[in-house]
Amino acid sequence: MPDALSHRIDTRRDALIALTQALIRIPTLNPPGQHYREICDLLQARLAARGFDTTLIRAEGAPGDSDRYPRWNLVARHEGPRPGPCVHFNSHHDVVELGAGWTRDPFAADLEGDRIYGRGACDMKGGLAASVIAVEAFLDQHPGYCGAIELSATADEETGGYGGVAHLAQQGWFAPERVQHVIIPEPLDKHRICLGHRGGWWAEIETKGEIAHGSMPFLGDCAVRHMGAVLSAFEEHLFPAMAQRRTDMPVVPEGARSSTMNINSIHGGQPDHHDGLPAHYVPDSCRIVIDRRFLMEETVEGVRAEIVALLEDLKTRRPDFDYELRELNRVLPSMTDRTAPVVTTVAAAITEMLGVDPSYVASPGSYDQKHIDRIGRLKNCIAYGPGVLELAHKPDEWIGVTDMLDSARVMGRSLEKILLA
Repeated sequence: MPDALSHRIDTRRDALIALTQALIRIPTLNPPGQHYREICDLLQARLAARGFDTTLIRAEGAPGDSDRYPRWNLVARHEGPRPGPCVHFNSHHDVVELGAGWTRDPFAADLEGDRIYGRGACDMKGGLAASVIAVEAFLDQHPGYCGAIELSATADEETGGYGGVAHLAQQGWFAPERVQHVIIPEPLDKHRICLGHRGGWWAEIETKGEIAHGSMPFLGDCAVRHMGAVLSAFEEHLFPAMAQRRTDMPVVPEGARSSTMNINSIHGGQPDHHDGLPAHYVPDSCRIVIDRRFLMEETVEGVRAEIVALLEDLKTRRPDFDYELRELNRVLPSMTDRTAPVVTTVAAAITEMLGVDPSYVASPGSYDQKHIDRIGRLKNCIAYGPGVLELAHKPDEWIGVTDMLDSARVMGRSLEKILLA
């Protein structure tokens, strides 16, 4: 027989579907950062009606923030009648661009069987909706609880979180004295607890050349050819070296247990945004952006030094080779200890609600735990939520209704374990 709180959650199935659909139908595309205020207003109205104190926070001055695309965030707090710890559910409300390959309207939020389809369904509006339903059911079941519950909907996680959780952490919203437990409902699977993530280092490399007429390339110096040498060196030396490194972090999927690097973009020569024929010249500049993901066992200084050493070696061996290296961003790895209170609590709730022992994983990419950890100084943080990670950012993205209900039951039981004296 289901317990009373689980029963309350199960009876909210239609409400969960409706909320998830309403969130998906607000196209919070990032970039550029559309409709952030609209989704915050929707959640603010709902939570204020339930007795939450709500605060809208604009991350003025954050990357991407402008009067046209302001970076809006919502924090909602509900105080119990007795003192106790605060449990915070943090979800980002932005979604990535659509891409090609959709067979459904990405913002219709169609329900087909047990699945709701749409951009952001899995990553992570389904998790946001599940946390809201879990909290509402908990408040109805246990109005006399100890402590406080917070729900946040934050901006820009898909572009680093600097207009969202990073800004809130800088303002003290995640200070350990006001928040003690954080659960981020990212789509890591309802049976898994995500303890953290790998690090990331992003940089732009520019190779230099000399412009000349395209019919006489021997009078110039082609920067694209120089970049070809960089890419060849990556293939011959860097990629094999990274593949040999393995981490003790429980990163999923298996390929992410090694160091990786993606060539994010490449451009050399004249801009291609024109309708005419190309001009005949030798390009004097070529640029690539690299996305280097690194392990707990590596350092960001070592990651950078490895790239610099490769470029400097080319400079000694390749005539007229010259380059510039510009760091764009860095994120350090983050890992919560398996014995942390939020980990053991959610683990017990998974076992009780779902009848299985949880598995423990780390994410191949970073998410907003990095800011809660590094800026907020709060170590008691995990990601736990419904959804299949591999569906994130894909066409025909979907979230399972049953998975959302099951995750909501785990969230609700976790609240019972922390907030009931």
